[in-house]
Amino acid sequence: MNIPKHIAIIMDGNGRWASKRSLPRIIGHQQGVKAVRKVVKACGEMGVQTLTLFAFSSENKNRSAEEVSLLFKLFLSALNQEVKKLNKNNIRLKIIGDMSLFPEDIQKTASEAQMQLAENTGLTLVIAANYGGQWDIVQAAKKASEAVIKGVISSEDITIEGFSNYLSLAHEPAVDLLIRSSGELRISNFLLWDIAYSELYFTDTLWPDFNEIELKKAIESFNYRDRRFGSRKEN
Repeated sequence: MNIPKHIAIIMDGNGRWASKRSLPRIIGHQQGVKAVRKVVKACGEMGVQTLTLFAFSSENKNRSAEEVSLLFKLFLSALNQEVKKLNKNNIRLKIIGDMSLFPEDIQKTASEAQMQLAENTGLTLVIAANYGGQWDIVQAAKKASEAVIKGVISSEDITIEGFSNYLSLAHEPAVDLLIRSSGELRISNFLLWDIAYSELYFTDTLWPDFNEIELKKAIESFNYRDRRFGSRKEN
């Protein structure tokens, strides 16, 4: 089986999973963390190089203050609990997005966790937190323009490849497979630049129910795709 080098996942359906069971939404998010553990473990065992997870979009801050606060606490708790496990499994951690929205304790924990795992050589786990694809492109454009002003690069250096160096996923493999759970058929402002030639896979499975079997289904679907990258197949 051809294993994608880079898998990105929009983890959707935690709230609906909880609602179907008449449970508080936070319970759905907690179950979603358990699904993350399963998928990270499976990707590491399969030989996936990079796994990018959409944990908290820049639009999520528009939810109720109570839910956002609970999500922050869950994010901090998950970071504290998982670092040792990630290190034991040789997993490198990278967090992308505008972290300025998060409380200082979360920013500090996130920074320390990335530093602690920076030398690991196995799977790279990328967590997109307060992330938006449009934000990513805008911040990259600002960095590139600042580099031109400072004389570090010239405007001619801003090619597709050159511009990519300023994006959050610079130096990571291109996204081969994008998965979205819960049956929604949209991208939701996730990795807009990076998924230009990704294969898309949508499943009705709610994220807390997503597991190794569901992941294998997505990869099997990926293996049936005819990836042309914009070119025309010769007869």
